[in-house]
Amino acid sequence: MPGADVDPKLLEILVCPLTKAPLRYDQAAQELISDKAGLAYPIRDGIPIMLADAARRLDDNELRK
Repeated sequence: MPGADVDPKLLEILVCPLTKAPLRYDQAAQELISDKAGLAYPIRDGIPIMLADAARRLDDNELRK
């Protein structure tokens, strides 16, 4: 499902498992971004992988301040 949208209702309830902060959706990268934790959780086959070990660390240019 590359480029598929995440259900908005799912985005309303998902939070970062480390910080419990809200996530933002990056459709182009197919990731859920935790600005507070500085992590990007991948979405594989339409399923968010909410494991810190599977997340990508964001660099300074990717973080929203």
